[in-house]
Amino acid sequence: MRRIAAEGVGGRERSVHASVVICRHSDENRSREHDGRGSGVSKTILTVDDSRTMRDMLRLALEDAGFQVVQAEDGVHGLEVLECGMPDVIITDINMPRMDGFGFIEGVRKDSRYRGVPILVLTTESDAVKKDRARQAGATGWIVKPFNPTKLVDAIRRVAA
Repeated sequence: MRRIAAEGVGGRERSVHASVVICRHSDENRSREHDGRGSGVSKTILTVDDSRTMRDMLRLALEDAGFQVVQAEDGVHGLEVLECGMPDVIITDINMPRMDGFGFIEGVRKDSRYRGVPILVLTTESDAVKKDRARQAGATGWIVKPFNPTKLVDAIRRVAA
């Protein structure tokens, strides 16, 4: 997300947020689009988290395990990124600006193309009410931060099988 300064009415400067999504379609991504899900060795994971540190930690852990990683900064950006391709698994935080994880999950599940994509919630929250709300929105599983990379990868492999 980039912050852009723009001149508003009366010469006052206004600050706005803008998301830029660039879809890169490699030959592998094109073949994935035809069958709807990746059937190759490397699965694609979409991570949605507003923390740059968490996104970096997820990228390292998942790439080390052989996954391709696509990332988004919040729920709105996550829905935009989904337009670029079909992930095999989605990992999302709950507490994010612009659109929280609940809204993101509901947005994903509203689109029939993504109804079968597993969604894992990775968050600091451990409240049973929030877990139930995520499940009702369409989440497949719940992992509490801080995460163990081995357990996270195992969970991804289970839900993506």
